[in-house]
Amino acid sequence: MGRYTGPVCKLCRREGMKLFLKGDRCYMAKCAIEVGRPAPGQHGMRRNKLSDYGVQLREKQRLRRMYGLQEGQFRLFFERALRKRGITGVRLLQTLELRLDNVAYRLGFAPSRRSARQFVLHGHIAVNGRKTSIPSFLVKPGDVIQVRDNKQSREYATRFMEAAEGRGRPTWMSVDRESFKGEVLHVPSREEIAPIVNEQLIVELYSK
Repeated sequence: MGRYTGPVCKLCRREGMKLFLKGDRCYMAKCAIEVGRPAPGQHGMRRNKLSDYGVQLREKQRLRRMYGLQEGQFRLFFERALRKRGITGVRLLQTLELRLDNVAYRLGFAPSRRSARQFVLHGHIAVNGRKTSIPSFLVKPGDVIQVRDNKQSREYATRFMEAAEGRGRPTWMSVDRESFKGEVLHVPSREEIAPIVNEQLIVELYSK
């Protein structure tokens, strides 16, 4: 299945929560979730009781769509988390948070993860001084992520960094607005990770 190119607000309505897929619009009063629009489709107004499997599936879809991953990519990240020591669900969230496109979004270089992914793909980001154009690249504590020193890259980042200040930034990274760079201070703990999901349900779904 190819990448989803439809209206992203439709995905938020389907999941019944904000997935923050559309940048600043998600913080406005006209957001579909704020307005109270129902789930898409002819039967969107219905509230059918979900089975245990349905609850687990919805939780997985929320997290997958929040980070903009296809099913195969998401499954790969789960299997990688499964092989690591620690709680699998927490390790999954930590791995997703440390993706370069997500870190660029968290630092405020782009208004959404989708935009951050494109920003990285087009070569506007450097990690430890080296151009890196792989959105799934996993950063490590101590890595410095910087917008490359060219006019086009920095003009784009400037448009969104100020707005990101108002939303607040994760405590597991620092940012220097003047030099367009940020540093990963440590691997985020579960309390420092934003996604409002029950990751244990995702583990149970993939364990079947």
